[in-house]
Amino acid sequence: MEDLCFFEDDVSILSDSIAMDGCTLLILNLMVESELPAEAEQHVKAYLERGGDVLLLHCGSAAFVQWAWWSPLVGLRWVRPGNSEGLEPSTHPVRPYRVATVNSGHPLSRELRDLDLPEDEIYIHLHQTSPVTVLMETETDEGVFPQCFEALTPWGGKMISFLPGHRSEIVTHSDFIFDVMRIINYTLIKGENYD
Repeated sequence: MEDLCFFEDDVSILSDSIAMDGCTLLILNLMVESELPAEAEQHVKAYLERGGDVLLLHCGSAAFVQWAWWSPLVGLRWVRPGNSEGLEPSTHPVRPYRVATVNSGHPLSRELRDLDLPEDEIYIHLHQTSPVTVLMETETDEGVFPQCFEALTPWGGKMISFLPGHRSEIVTHSDFIFDVMRIINYTLIKGENYD
């Protein structure tokens, strides 16, 4: 992973055509609330149209809600209160929780580790925008909710969402890191040769 480029709170890289042309996996962990240059939207869409894969961490499903074409691709997305679509908002109770793998037959679900996590936000009541394969879920007082899932883009790419991870105790947890690395590995070898 020596070619890893990390940009924290800086989406300017999305406007860089050379960087986006060379991107092999786009990882997002943000909600971009400001307007982005037209070039950023063009480059992200071109990346996806080439069959590019995306890893959406925590709130990444809502990264580009200002682009009408984005939300239908992510599978399940976070919905804010007072949204213009009139949708029921997602919720995020805060408590310790367990994230367990689902026996979905998906090759990645066999590779992930169950997570017993300390108190943190639990993203639930997400809005479904396209079919997903659930890889991990959590059971709370409110019900059973996906925590890791895969949606496929119309261009053959994967959108994998991994929702746990808000506090530093979570994102530095060894099993959390293990699962994120497994997901990255799965996307980089394009899944079909994963076994």
